[in-house]
Amino acid sequence: MAPHPSHRVAVLALPGVLPIDLGIPTQIFNPRPSTPYRLTVCGAARGSVTTSTGFTIGATAGLSTLARADTVIVPGYDGYLRPPAPEVTAALGRAFRRGARIASICTGAFALAAAGLLDGRTVTTHWASADDLERLHPRLRVDRNVLYIDDGPLLTSAGVTAGIDLCLYLVRKDLGAAVANEIARELVAAPHRDGGQAQFIDRSLPSPTAHTLAGTRDWALRRLDEALPLDELARHARVSVRTLVRMWRQETGVSPHQWLLTARVNHARELLEVTTLSVEQIAARSGLGSGTNFRARFREAVGTTPTAYRRAFREPPAAA
Repeated sequence: MAPHPSHRVAVLALPGVLPIDLGIPTQIFNPRPSTPYRLTVCGAARGSVTTSTGFTIGATAGLSTLARADTVIVPGYDGYLRPPAPEVTAALGRAFRRGARIASICTGAFALAAAGLLDGRTVTTHWASADDLERLHPRLRVDRNVLYIDDGPLLTSAGVTAGIDLCLYLVRKDLGAAVANEIARELVAAPHRDGGQAQFIDRSLPSPTAHTLAGTRDWALRRLDEALPLDELARHARVSVRTLVRMWRQETGVSPHQWLLTARVNHARELLEVTTLSVEQIAARSGLGSGTNFRARFREAVGTTPTAYRRAFREPPAAA
């Protein structure tokens, strides 16, 4: 369901905020002609906020912004082992009880936990801070192996670039795949990574001349209407099937089959939004087989039918 025509997003920059975590939501929710977002950066008080690297951000709004926000995002911050100021946790609690959607990036989860919002929930945070979060807040459980978790009005993400995945996921929920993909292309980011994908893959970094499968993945994205069996992917990559599967998991965190399924469903979502193609035509163009198989795969991945999805996200002809 699309957000209100004027959807207010408040990004709460706590003392010691991580610049990269702050930059992610401010870039993604920055107002565009295709989005209804109104963005405000706020702090524990009006004025400047010092970041984790020592420079300051000036002219932030105060906590009263949370009382009017439809979505509140808390980026990661240093000093998270100490609870935020009582007025911060109280403001977060009031926003949640009022019905605001609240999300955290990285160690921002510690602020939500200090406000009591994560009790009894399964959440995530940066893998290096997971033990601290469970130790300080034993009423929650940390899933260390995911990029982000959507638990109704509360969402948490792992560290750094997982914040991009979370914010694009929110845009996709609000406005559909076409708008989220447009923003992803602007950021030169992956258009969609499942929340259940591993956040940390224990491997050595490849050398600059090391062989990767990036070219094969790009090649596959241009041929989603084809079957793309493993041997064909391996032939394109000039490796064995066994090597392909191993490298694919190392580089993406998921199997080639799961990666292709996600890419096919995401392509189908965009076609449902921006074309009048039939379900059978979209199934063929996405490589999802028959209309029956497409409907089943789509419902499993998105939680609704293709027809209901199109009805929810397709713009009226006059607006288009």
